[in-house]
Amino acid sequence: MSKVRKAPAPTNRHTRRWPASLAVIVALGLQLAVPPQIMEAPRWIMPAIGAGLLIPLIWTNPFHLQRDEVWLRWIELVLVAVLVVINAVYLISLIVLLASGEQADGRVLVKAALLIWVTNVVAFALWYWEIDRGGPFARMPEHEHEEERADLLFPQMTVDLPGWERWLPGFTDYLFVAFTASTAFSPTDTMPLTARVKTLMGIQSGMALLTIAVIAARAVNVL
Repeated sequence: MSKVRKAPAPTNRHTRRWPASLAVIVALGLQLAVPPQIMEAPRWIMPAIGAGLLIPLIWTNPFHLQRDEVWLRWIELVLVAVLVVINAVYLISLIVLLASGEQADGRVLVKAALLIWVTNVVAFALWYWEIDRGGPFARMPEHEHEEERADLLFPQMTVDLPGWERWLPGFTDYLFVAFTASTAFSPTDTMPLTARVKTLMGIQSGMALLTIAVIAARAVNVL
């Protein structure tokens, strides 16, 4: 008589907090590297604000997601919104610089475009990670949360293969979704299901397309 194969328990990769925190730190560090020709305001202001928002998140859940508080999730959403807005301001400033007709250093333009593009990927990865099915805590099977509809359809959720029965997405999965959306300017293997994620992915792809097609291309011509 054949034995019934039990579904493996989900690994703790989906509960890890440190990859998301590290991504935020990298994004805030990139703000300090933005060339001063792009933004005249002190570059340390927004990283300082972001760091202030990040401290309570790391303090309460330094490595793994253990403490679930509503106000913590709102801090996370505010932090992501700050990153996206400031990155959009940098992008607009760069476009204005190009439209002004002033002679700009090509290396400065390439550096600024690269920093904007990377920050765009990190910020939206955090956004997807925080809102999909109500956030990382709501996705944990061991926590009692009201189940929400999935915002993203991962391939692992549609296959019937041994070892993938109780798969749960981690931050790396959302980072890959954001990366592909910024390179292909459209969904690839993971499909957006809800209007809010479709809107976010449209904004992200638009910013990435504008950064690469308008700014990077112009910078190469200047070089």
